[in-house]
Amino acid sequence: MKIGLYGGSFDPIHHGHLILGREALEKLELDRVVFIPAALSPHKLETQPSPPELRLEMIRLSIENEPGFEIDDLELHRKGPSYTVDTVEIYRKRFPGAGLFYFIGQDNLTALHTWRRVDDLLKNVTLVVFGRGSSSDSELAPPNITRSFDISSTEVRNRVAKGLSIRYLVHHRVADLIHEKQLYLEPRHRLINDP
Repeated sequence: MKIGLYGGSFDPIHHGHLILGREALEKLELDRVVFIPAALSPHKLETQPSPPELRLEMIRLSIENEPGFEIDDLELHRKGPSYTVDTVEIYRKRFPGAGLFYFIGQDNLTALHTWRRVDDLLKNVTLVVFGRGSSSDSELAPPNITRSFDISSTEVRNRVAKGLSIRYLVHHRVADLIHEKQLYLEPRHRLINDP
């Protein structure tokens, strides 16, 4: 069995996340891609994400009826920051013989050495580098998935805060939920950079 682990804030999840997840599923011939929303990213401790239940619901709405996509809320039940190595060790115990692939954005590679117990992490997973087309495949460490698009959660939040459309950037049911719950209208969401 081959399992792709896709962690992140997903605040909100957007079509770029889904495109890269589907590309990884197909290119690496994975059995499943599991979206794992972080309770609190250790690299964004100064910012408060949207409530976890809303981020979880946005993922559910986005991947419903998508073959090969799953969601796991295990990090939302742990106290404190969500450390990748802890999640990977849980998956290693759940699926001892599985090939585990952890997705990481190309922009996070330079800070990988600062991740908690990174050596233990790298012993348990194969890193899959996600690029957004700014570098050629040959410039990324294999395996890698590169697609040209320019969508980020920051852009989505900023557009909502400015009253602009987010159509085609997120699943239409996610856009409805953002509107209904009036997410991202506060200025605190506007300057947070993430993929």
